[in-house]
Amino acid sequence: MIKTTLYRQLISIAVIICGVIFISLGLLLPKLLLPIYEKNIYQYLKQPLELVENVNKTDLKDIAYIYIVNNEIVVSDNLKEIIDIDAKQILNKINNEYGKFTYLGKTYYYYNIKTEYINKIAITNNDYLMEIRADVITTLFPVIIGTLLIAVGIIILWANQLVKKIYHLKEKIDNLDNDDYVDKKQYIFDDELTSLSNSIDDMKATLKKQEEYKNQMYQNISHDFKTPLAVINSHIEAIEDGIMDSQKGANIIKEQLKKLEIKVHSLLYLNKLVYLKDLEKSNEKINVKPIIESSIVKFKVQRTDVDFVFISSGKTIFNGTHDMWEAIIDNLLNNFVRYAIKEIKITIKNNKIILYNDGSHIDTDILNNIFTPYKKGINGQFGLGLSIVKKTLNLLGYEISVNNEKKGVSFIIK
Repeated sequence: MIKTTLYRQLISIAVIICGVIFISLGLLLPKLLLPIYEKNIYQYLKQPLELVENVNKTDLKDIAYIYIVNNEIVVSDNLKEIIDIDAKQILNKINNEYGKFTYLGKTYYYYNIKTEYINKIAITNNDYLMEIRADVITTLFPVIIGTLLIAVGIIILWANQLVKKIYHLKEKIDNLDNDDYVDKKQYIFDDELTSLSNSIDDMKATLKKQEEYKNQMYQNISHDFKTPLAVINSHIEAIEDGIMDSQKGANIIKEQLKKLEIKVHSLLYLNKLVYLKDLEKSNEKINVKPIIESSIVKFKVQRTDVDFVFISSGKTIFNGTHDMWEAIIDNLLNNFVRYAIKEIKITIKNNKIILYNDGSHIDTDILNNIFTPYKKGINGQFGLGLSIVKKTLNLLGYEISVNNEKKGVSFIIK
């Protein structure tokens, strides 16, 4: 692998492009312009030929003349200077009104005018063509070279700025985890690299936010586990000291262990969802109606004072498995029984599941983060339930939204 810099690569490409253009013009341009040169030569031969009556009375020394009058051949004195060949041999090479022929490796051009009384022929070598070509090249190539040099200069300046931008982006990426790094660079143009720079800033802000959230989540998890552990520890000490009846203490310890088991199960399930999101979505479908009915039976025991209503119309088949939908419905109803006053209502219609409770409205600030794990929610509560609901539904291809109704709150799955 050849180690080089992007700047050198861009300069090399610019030089190669300019070299190709220069060589192409040097080789192709003369061939492309040859028909134009030859057209000018034929005009150059024709115009004086129409006017010259005497082959030796002309100021054009680079043109020789051959006149044929009554089968008599008359040639200009400079014919030998133009082409060292007999006039009859020249006439044998002339077949058209105008054209060219080659003699001893050199090209000659002629123009032939025939009338009833005379046949006039003007002939010249390619010296005139070479003069025209030299004039064009002398005029054109400095312009081309100057243009290429200016273009290369512009490319070099642009490449230099491009490389500086890339180095700046590298510097920003290297300092993603450096909170002390301050970026003062201001871009003049709003191009793709500017968009990339802004994306890096957004990514840094997101990473910082995620790190803060992760730290807060660890603290909340620690606190959530610390409380039941402290209760268990204190009751064990009370039983050992004979302060508390062992049976009563054992019942309290079992209750706290059950809470811990639920929390551990929720954490494991949430971690499982993070793993599953990278896998292909399952094509399995399930009838959610019996799952909802079963969950209602479970939670009615906790809130006998609340009226549970379930209405279904249309299809009740949704993507997912029994375990997934059980986790979704159970976590939502576990949240509802805490806040409902008199009614919890579940409705299935138009491929949507609407879960409603007549509890207090949710504060707008809480609504924005209600599905974030261990984010403090209503009445200072925090946990994993609603986060599990959100992640499971996303995995199945559904969305969930929360609306404050005129009275109460609705969770809508669609």
